[in-house]
Amino acid sequence: MRRFGAVLLLLLATGSVVVWVLYTEDLSRARAAAESGSILIATPCGPIEFAVAGSGTPLLLIHGAGGGFDQGLAFGRPLEQAGVQVIAPSRFGYLRTPMPAEPSAETQADAHACLLDALGLQRVAVLGASAGAPSAMQLCIRHPQRCAQLVLLVPAAYAPAHAGQTMRVPPGLEFVVEHVLTADFPLWALIKLNPRLLVRTMLGTPQAVYDAATPDEQAAVRRVLMAVEPVSRRTAGLDLDARITSDLPPYELARITAPVLAISAQDDLYGTWENAQHTVSQVPGARFVSFPTGGHLWVGHDAQVRDEVVKFISP
Repeated sequence: MRRFGAVLLLLLATGSVVVWVLYTEDLSRARAAAESGSILIATPCGPIEFAVAGSGTPLLLIHGAGGGFDQGLAFGRPLEQAGVQVIAPSRFGYLRTPMPAEPSAETQADAHACLLDALGLQRVAVLGASAGAPSAMQLCIRHPQRCAQLVLLVPAAYAPAHAGQTMRVPPGLEFVVEHVLTADFPLWALIKLNPRLLVRTMLGTPQAVYDAATPDEQAAVRRVLMAVEPVSRRTAGLDLDARITSDLPPYELARITAPVLAISAQDDLYGTWENAQHTVSQVPGARFVSFPTGGHLWVGHDAQVRDEVVKFISP
């Protein structure tokens, strides 16, 4: 028995070392991606981290929860190939963009305008994804001259269908927020052990959609999960997004003068399909692209989303 116990302890120790080596290697790659390719610029609205990629039609790409400039660049890569210049900021509390004294969707919108001033850009297309949608809408409300077009992708927005809870909470999300999105290792471990759980909770996408996806599409979803690392450098932004998007008021959408395109899937577990539908109904001439399935990550519709965005913002 003593020999068996010693062997068991040795196996456990070896397994722990292997896990730790894999974790440190993955996190080193994640940190490197989050720390390279961006610029921190001083503006009247405070320091703002951003990156620019591609050439052509300028698009201010405002990332969702768990993101940063790196999430914006990753989403924008296919757009670059279609002649779009992607301008990807990190919002308040994400990576190197600090949290101001009074953060809100409105002050974030003003910071977007400050970034455009610093870059010498008067008017751009704007895309707000998920929790990036409130500041995208506020930019086009508060600074209408800056917005050539507005794309709202699976948007966090007010809708009467679930007033008082802007973004529906997928089952199990509270556990993930409290115990997983608090430090780098718990998130990494769950990505490795049970990515399907995070697909349903954190990514708001039905597990059946993930299971039915192609291997390439499943790999893309797992890359989205891993791209949240290091989550320790995004927790302040995640906390702010949770506060802002939990109960958004109706915005003065009639003040938006730019053409509007909203995109969502009916089975988005965050309920953004209702948000997009209501928003479009409040903006004259707005267009709604709806998918029956795909969840919050529009799984299976990447090419369609890219084509719709490129067509909409092209001169």
